[in-house]
Amino acid sequence: MDEKKKKRMLDDELLDNVVGGVKMTVANPNAGYINCREGPGTSYSVGYSLNNGKTVRTTGRTVYNDNDGYTWSELDDGYWVASSLLE
Repeated sequence: MDEKKKKRMLDDELLDNVVGGVKMTVANPNAGYINCREGPGTSYSVGYSLNNGKTVRTTGRTVYNDNDGYTWSELDDGYWVASSLLE
């Protein structure tokens, strides 16, 4: 995957053109942003970050990771975020 794709920031216009999934809002009370990772866990590389208030679309797929104790939600672009940081 090229660096531009990894580092890109999603905007609401792009998300409105995506079919399927559930729209959710980024809400991290501790940091003001979330990291979008290449897989469901903190051991995966960060592809990009999104600020609080941004809208994302999830696929509806979730995975619990025993190693880090988080449940992860898959975004429509294949990246993963901690489910507890979405509302």
